[in-house]
Amino acid sequence: FNEFLLLAFTDTWELQLLHFSLFLGIYLAALLGNSLIITAVACDHRLRTPMYFFLLNLSLLDLGSISTTVPKSMANSLWNTRAISYSGCAAQVFLFLFFFSAEYYLLTVMAYDRYIAICRPLHYSTIMDTRACVKMAAAAWASGFLNAVLHTANTFSIPLCQGNALGQFFCEIPQILKLSCSNSYLREAGVVLVSACLAFGCFIFIVLSYVQIFTAVLRIPSEQGRHKAFSTCLPHLTVVSLFVSTTVFAYLKPPSLSSPALDLVMAILYSVLPPTVNPLIYSMRNKELKDALKE
Repeated sequence: FNEFLLLAFTDTWELQLLHFSLFLGIYLAALLGNSLIITAVACDHRLRTPMYFFLLNLSLLDLGSISTTVPKSMANSLWNTRAISYSGCAAQVFLFLFFFSAEYYLLTVMAYDRYIAICRPLHYSTIMDTRACVKMAAAAWASGFLNAVLHTANTFSIPLCQGNALGQFFCEIPQILKLSCSNSYLREAGVVLVSACLAFGCFIFIVLSYVQIFTAVLRIPSEQGRHKAFSTCLPHLTVVSLFVSTTVFAYLKPPSLSSPALDLVMAILYSVLPPTVNPLIYSMRNKELKDALKE
């Protein structure tokens, strides 16, 4: 077959229009929020610091990931169709995995940035110089790219013989593997295991960084100093928590909890929610960013 059928949110035209309107609102909010952050960081010389450089990269990845899934779903609702071409599905899998995994690696780099800023402030400018920051960001993007190439090539080389209907509103690897013939998905399971080990390693690194950060912050004698240190970490910690919790629940929930409706809700939570609320999380607590946006 040369196309896949995506999950339709509803068969009723009025509800399809509602789905289109809701997704359009969410998509425009994500575009606006992330574009404002990119513009503010790019144009305001006061925001030329490692933290804001990484934030600019995060906004670019957020824009990429939400643009990969939401517009196609909106178009399908508007034209009352479920179809996505085989190559379109492969492109969607590749791009979403690329932006999604690169974002996770970037969040790991951002944890390291916060660790150096709070635990080794005197060495911060020498460790986190421009060249080091560019290398770290490039490593996050490159790792995401390699991860996406590996999974996409592996998934689309598996023979499929269980039809072409996917139980999700975008092309997602677990849904494609459900269409595979007998045990041919075991090869992808090996690739998933390698990626899972890498992701778990990043998670442990983030946790250990924050243990060190909180230990250092609690040693700061002044309450104002402690508050300032916490306020620079809180947005990042919130974004990481949101990213990890939605992804873990979407993929690691027990099979007894699995149902088409819940799978759909969880997919929306981990693929659509973070890119939309990340700009809000970062700008709400950040005075420098608020000032730059007001100007």
